[in-house]
Amino acid sequence: MEAITPSRMRAVDINCAYLGMSPLQLMENAGAGIAREISSQTRNATVLFVAGRGNNGGDAFVAARHLSLTPGFRVRVLLLGSASGIRTEEARANFGLLRYSAVDEVKEIRDSADLRSYPGWKDADIIVDGVLGSGMRGLLREPESTAIDLINAADAFVISIDSPSGLDAGTGDVEKSVRADLTLTFHKMKTGLTLPASKALTGEVRVLEIGVCRDAEEFVGPGDLSNLAVRSTSAHKGNSGSVLVIGGGPYSGAPAFAALAALRTGADLVTLAVPESISGTIAGFSPDLIVAGGMQGDRLCPEHVPLIRRLIDSSDVVIIGPGLGRDEGTLEAIRQILPLCRKAVIDADALYQLPLPVPDGGEYILTPHGGEFFRLQGSRPGIAPSLQERKDFVRRFSRESHAVTVLKGSTDVISDGEDTRLNRTGNAGMTVGGTGDVLAGIIGALFATNSAFDAACCGCFINGAAGDLAFGEKGYGLLASDVIQNIPYVMKQEW
Repeated sequence: MEAITPSRMRAVDINCAYLGMSPLQLMENAGAGIAREISSQTRNATVLFVAGRGNNGGDAFVAARHLSLTPGFRVRVLLLGSASGIRTEEARANFGLLRYSAVDEVKEIRDSADLRSYPGWKDADIIVDGVLGSGMRGLLREPESTAIDLINAADAFVISIDSPSGLDAGTGDVEKSVRADLTLTFHKMKTGLTLPASKALTGEVRVLEIGVCRDAEEFVGPGDLSNLAVRSTSAHKGNSGSVLVIGGGPYSGAPAFAALAALRTGADLVTLAVPESISGTIAGFSPDLIVAGGMQGDRLCPEHVPLIRRLIDSSDVVIIGPGLGRDEGTLEAIRQILPLCRKAVIDADALYQLPLPVPDGGEYILTPHGGEFFRLQGSRPGIAPSLQERKDFVRRFSRESHAVTVLKGSTDVISDGEDTRLNRTGNAGMTVGGTGDVLAGIIGALFATNSAFDAACCGCFINGAAGDLAFGEKGYGLLASDVIQNIPYVMKQEW
């Protein structure tokens, strides 16, 4: 059975909201599903819901409300803590609805002593564990820890919501956990629940469909951005990424766009390795740009490789290609440089005559447009391929080339050879020159502190969304520099 990590599931939830499906709808679907499962188990029971103050508790509140309308069930709810401490708007709303439902008892538990003295543990036929669920982080606290002990000690059938409380649904790690007879998890199996050691804690696991939008998982959205590495408040210069841009010669704007985009995306240091013929021009773009000296001439050539090797050694990520041109000496230099890179974004002219598969020992992201992609794979379809065909092409190519591939287009296709994602942000105004260089810079900055696949997916979303903001102001007169200016607004936006 296909499994998903809790962090990926949180991203999908956020993407659902971005598409227009509110968290309240998902919670309602989850709770209603739990109630249906319980009523399918038995026709007559006293059911005790033990709920935490997060969305796991919110699911329990919805389930209790639905189940209370079913003849034969006596429903009680224990909230661990006070109602004022409920952490999410959705859970607060559903707790408030309990007063208007047929639930027999709703009790707020102030401390562990109240929990231990509660008489309802003895006559509960079913206990529903809505304490922590798959969103648990860190060590257990009170009264949650005591609640787990009391649930395990009760003579009742135990049902856990999403994941047994105390069990890390991503890794399977556990300090202390509810021992469930049945676990009802949502949308997809969670990775930690599939582990053999988890079986003793989960009991039977059933996956409930709750109406998650297909595109919330297949298309990149703001939820994916929520899983990007977060800069520490104690970070020092360089901790958030050092990027080297190798480019320029025939063109000076392209490497500058990539470098400025990397800076706007959050890279601490961006250095440009460009031929001396354009170094002054590029330095004039912005005082924020660091231009390395010593690359004599007007083209990248093999004689520059020793200097570039030293620059690579002090960089986290290399972006190579913007504005390089296709001089034979330049192409030979590229072939010598790529094996030196630990992480590289290969773009534009660096894709021309690129040897495949990519060199061993490094991680690579390729960012071709349609023409470059079909030249790389050595064939071009006779008619415009469908989206599904493009997905299949990119997945197969990525697997064979040992790289993450971003096939740029009106719908971007991103694959690491296993997973494939789509991106629909962006607009027709972004056909203007330089937006591809901006994308390479964004991806390079993200790649410094994130996985290649996450950097590629989120880079496409950020680039397109920044372009959409620029289009709203400039229309078809937008420039690549307008896209760069909007990158921070996309990254800090509350979607």
